[in-house]
Amino acid sequence: MELTVNVPDKKVNFFIELVRNLGFKVEKQTEKMTKKEFLDGLKESFEEVRRYEKGEIDLPNAKDILNEL
Repeated sequence: MELTVNVPDKKVNFFIELVRNLGFKVEKQTEKMTKKEFLDGLKESFEEVRRYEKGEIDLPNAKDILNEL
């Protein structure tokens, strides 16, 4: 069974320590994307769209992407 728990940033370390002290294993910690990471990714996406519109690159269609899943 998997369980997702949202913990406020300022309480994450305390929560992880508490869970471990209770004998549970913390598998994976996720971090929020920073504003810079988000904006960099968005910039990359727009650049890719621009290159596609210029005919510089080909992009797969949605049907092909869904078939891969």
